[in-house]
Amino acid sequence: MKEFLMLFRSEEKENQEMSPEEMQAMVKTWEDWIGGIAAQGKFVSTNALEFAGKVVHADKTVTDGPYTELKEIVGGYILVKADDIDDAVKLSEGCPIFASGGKVEVRGIMLFS
Repeated sequence: MKEFLMLFRSEEKENQEMSPEEMQAMVKTWEDWIGGIAAQGKFVSTNALEFAGKVVHADKTVTDGPYTELKEIVGGYILVKADDIDDAVKLSEGCPIFASGGKVEVRGIMLFS
């Protein structure tokens, strides 16, 4: 099996505040989806990303970012094991990001020996 990265992308929502109950329900949907992948023995790791960050440019300048001009946010990722990219794409089915109009970018991990 090969490892694949799924990046979770969504549009930035202004004034998006959730009640504690809504937040708990949202976290549960993510736990259930990731748990389903783990139950298949295909889970490697996952993390959410903070919204703020910095971008280091080739000329050594540092700017706030990473998306100062864009509305799209990369909110997190999961590493999975799959036979091929089609199998990895199939694992994205049911991802909670789709409920809010987001998308999943699936990329293979290149191993260097």
